[in-house]
Amino acid sequence: MIYPHIDPVAFSIGPVKVHWYGIMYLVGFALAWWLGMRRVKRPGSGWTRAQFGDLLFYGILGVIVGGRVGYILFYDFPAFADNPLRLFRIWEGGMSFHGGLLGVILAMWWYGRRQGKRFFEVADFVAPLTPLALGAGRIGNFINGELWGSPSDVPWAMRLSCLDPRFSRYCSERSADGFSPPLHPSMLYEALLEGLALFVILWFYSRRPRPTMAVSGLFLIGYGTFRFLVEFVRQPDVQLGYLAWGWVTMGQILSLPMIVIGAALMWLAYHRNKPTQAEEAR
Repeated sequence: MIYPHIDPVAFSIGPVKVHWYGIMYLVGFALAWWLGMRRVKRPGSGWTRAQFGDLLFYGILGVIVGGRVGYILFYDFPAFADNPLRLFRIWEGGMSFHGGLLGVILAMWWYGRRQGKRFFEVADFVAPLTPLALGAGRIGNFINGELWGSPSDVPWAMRLSCLDPRFSRYCSERSADGFSPPLHPSMLYEALLEGLALFVILWFYSRRPRPTMAVSGLFLIGYGTFRFLVEFVRQPDVQLGYLAWGWVTMGQILSLPMIVIGAALMWLAYHRNKPTQAEEAR
């Protein structure tokens, strides 16, 4: 398959360029809002529309600030050390899910403290709202033409035009017709697994009463496992490469603790907690 030429810029308003990637972030936040409002309406949810609106605002800040800071620290720290202003050059791209997760965790903690809600009461409410937003972000990666996988001969692998400067790193072995070798569309794998599949798992799992921490634990296990597996066919960031044994990536190193912590939360949830009255009502 040939990767279709998609202009990363959706439209311009004078000198301001609106990118598809930013639009997909807005789509993700809108999906999280819509799903959250549905959960608020469940009998005994323990949440009001106003409370969820405030929580979403905190969460958006956590995603944006945490995602950017996380990318700089985890994936591009040498460039940041040379030029600390690199942190603010968001137009050059660079967001990290794991950094965004840490940002959201801090936002949930801060919100819960202000509202008198337990941390995992907030986290269990938020977890099922997240995967579709993640999937929208991966579609944004596809439109941007970034995060490609390794060469492959699967029927759905995609070839990139070597005339496009965005794909120069993939064209060291360009073919006679000016295209790269076929590559795994790894960002679409992530959209399907971390986005759609994880959403279905969490949404239906959370429809019945679950012990506190269980939904959060399942989210960590699900995302960590899917991301760890996709990293086997996703090319690592060029500035980092493989970190060990010719296959270990930064994404895998950051995902392993998620799996371990998620498993621990699930164990604690079912061995130390019972559903509360509010959870039983849901």
